[in-house]
Amino acid sequence: MAGGSGVGACSSVEGEGEAAVACEALRLLRIEPSAVGPGVGRAGGAAQCSRNALRKRRRWERVLAARRRKRRQERERSRARRAEGPGTASRDRGRAVAALAKERLLEARVLGPRLCVDLGLAHRMSQKETSRLASQIRRLYGANRRAKKPFWLCLTEFVVGSLIHEECFRMNDGFCNYLMETTQESYLNLFPLDAIVYLTPDSENVLEDIDPSKVYVLGGLVDESIHKNLTLQRAQEQSLQTARLPIREYMVKTVNTKNYHSETLAINQVFDVLSTYYETRSWPAALKAGVSSGKGYVLPDAVK
Repeated sequence: MAGGSGVGACSSVEGEGEAAVACEALRLLRIEPSAVGPGVGRAGGAAQCSRNALRKRRRWERVLAARRRKRRQERERSRARRAEGPGTASRDRGRAVAALAKERLLEARVLGPRLCVDLGLAHRMSQKETSRLASQIRRLYGANRRAKKPFWLCLTEFVVGSLIHEECFRMNDGFCNYLMETTQESYLNLFPLDAIVYLTPDSENVLEDIDPSKVYVLGGLVDESIHKNLTLQRAQEQSLQTARLPIREYMVKTVNTKNYHSETLAINQVFDVLSTYYETRSWPAALKAGVSSGKGYVLPDAVK
């Protein structure tokens, strides 16, 4: 603070309210009362303060008032944020992400590619297997909704009252709001035959690329229910093109205690491969995303 003479000057006018205020303002501004005239230390000194000192006092009062207003506004904003709740910003981000996902899905509906899950074989499964398939459909849909380049999904031969129909609604919250197509009709009645490619691990044809103009079909069966050549025979009977994932071309067999090697994947795992490839155009990256080491296949780099 400025020297003690300023404090002495103020103490001599105790009881004189207006003069005391003037001296306090000068003290806060670090101005010696003696610098604005000798009369400040006497009764009536406030009237003798220089115009410059009074202007500084008024400016300081305005600064203090502005600070009080700012603190009051900050308290009001804080109360408003607490009233809105801590999740407001998070909810806003969530709505933006949902809107973007919806936009991408609707674009895929127009431009493709399309992916159908063939539920025409669902009657071959037990209730336990059907429940597993319903879970795989949920995971497939969730992955597609998060994808930067999604497919348009369709469940065909999704018969009302069937076990798979009941399990999808029982096990999957919000299933009725899934942004995809469900129909009791066969894909044969929905798309041209030459546009359909049935993906089956038993095909001799290797899937080399994903064509947005094509419709890719997955057999709606869980691992335990898939019999050798079942989906291949179904596709051949319908005169459809078939293809398999290029697992043998990009991966190698690993040694395991059971000598187990399988190219049969769950439908959500097949989708992970297709989705990753469609985004990256890299089969090694795609197969790494969807083929677990438990299948007995790994990328060559993994065994070095």
